Amino acid sequence: MILIVDDRPENILSLRHTLELHNLKVDSAGSGDEALFKVLKNDYSLIILDVQMPGMDGFEVAEAISGYSRTREIPIIFLSAVNTDKRFITKGYDAGGIDYVTKPVDPDILLLKIKTLTRLYEQKKELKSIHAALRAEIAERKKAEEALSAKVHEQHSIIEAIPQIAFTARPDGTIEFVNEHWFKYAVTKCTFPEVTSGVSLSDQWVSMIAKEEPMEMEVCIRELNTGNFRYHLLRALPVRDEEHIITKWVGTLTDIHEQRKTSEVLEQKVAERTQELQRSNEELETKNYELQQFTSVASHDLKEPLRKIQVFSSIIRDKVKAGEYETIPDHIERIISSGERMSSLISDLLSYSRLSVNSLFEPCNLNGVVHDIISDLEIQIVEKAATIRVGELPVIDAIPGQIRQLFQNILSNALKFSRTDVPPVVVVTAESVASLHVDAPRDEHGAFCRITIGDNGIGFDEQFIDKIFFLFQRLNSKEAFEGTGIGLSIAKKIVERHDGLITARSKEQSGSTFIIILPIHQQGSVIETLPDSISYHQ
Repeated sequence: MILIVDDRPENILSLRHTLELHNLKVDSAGSGDEALFKVLKNDYSLIILDVQMPGMDGFEVAEAISGYSRTREIPIIFLSAVNTDKRFITKGYDAGGIDYVTKPVDPDILLLKIKTLTRLYEQKKELKSIHAALRAEIAERKKAEEALSAKVHEQHSIIEAIPQIAFTARPDGTIEFVNEHWFKYAVTKCTFPEVTSGVSLSDQWVSMIAKEEPMEMEVCIRELNTGNFRYHLLRALPVRDEEHIITKWVGTLTDIHEQRKTSEVLEQKVAERTQELQRSNEELETKNYELQQFTSVASHDLKEPLRKIQVFSSIIRDKVKAGEYETIPDHIERIISSGERMSSLISDLLSYSRLSVNSLFEPCNLNGVVHDIISDLEIQIVEKAATIRVGELPVIDAIPGQIRQLFQNILSNALKFSRTDVPPVVVVTAESVASLHVDAPRDEHGAFCRITIGDNGIGFDEQFIDKIFFLFQRLNSKEAFEGTGIGLSIAKKIVERHDGLITARSKEQSGSTFIIILPIHQQGSVIETLPDSISYHQ
């Protein structure tokens, strides 16, 4: 809006009409005092001021307007028909006027000036408003930056205070900030710690952030001071803005080494306990099977001789009553034979059951054990013209009584199951091997001893090899060969009691070879010097 100040109404009316024809808003004042009052109350983009007025002249009004901070930027055009002298024009400019127009006035030129000055004022006012808005925005941004800086500082302080390795990263995964714990495992802020796996942690990190999802994984990173690797749990969360766009990543590496080791120990103990339970179950199944076999003996093998004793005793009683004494001696012999078989079965059962009792291991000279057994079997050896060759046998950790029974059973079987047309020949040898395997290669420093006992007896069909080691199993009739069928079961149980292995190889009428593998040491015992080889021939 434009303010026209003139003491003559006709001048105001004429100029107002001209300006309003060009859609310009106009206000007017008839004196300087009225003009000052309106200037302080309203906003004007231009003031057209008459120089000569009663009271305050135009120069005084212009100086007053220029003195107010609110109005000093309003452009003023002086308009005069009297004061056209140069000094008045100069005074007008000094008083704060933008232009000094003398009458008569060219309406078109005046209108152009008015429009130009009005437009310049509005642009200046708008620019000033923009500047004010910019200053306000700059101030607001400065406050926001200060608040953000304080927030970042607070965040960094929190990250520094936590006991884990902590870091922040940009959306592309570039590390921004790390706490002091980071440098226990990495040389610089941008260097990722070294891991034990083939793929570097940096490559794994890039691969994971590409998914733009929270991540969690175990890593084993190397500590710089000690060079040791420790398990850590890597967790990273994306921080998103209102549009769900990732603005940064926040991550931690938590030391879980002790928990991991404890877990591994627990897992190992659980596995060991599971194995123990499995072994216990297997032993229980074996015991149940043996119990079934014992039941079979009680119901059949032991009842058979007992039944014979009862039958022949009844026959003898009847014969005595009838006075018939001729066949009594034969019946008594049968009773005695059945009693002896029953006694033998009971003795073997007791021997087998005693193998479950824990005994102490001690260094045992196998040469001495075999020598004593051969002495005990001297009568059988002489009767069958047998030859027993014994090679160099070691000293091993064993339970002496059980190891003696092992050799006793196998050697006596070799003499028992001999061919009638060929004198028995039994060969006992030993060698060190590295593993508990029948065909393990020879090894002078091996931890196991492989003992081989071969004979030239009747042999057996190898399809029954598993059967011969079971309780009360026989491949030959009782009438052809004496025995209870427990001997090899006892041998197998003794070998298992010594954490060893026993098997056999044979062909019918071509002899048998029993292979026994035993640990040389039990629980760290020291082996003694091996004696010279011994050969026995009767």
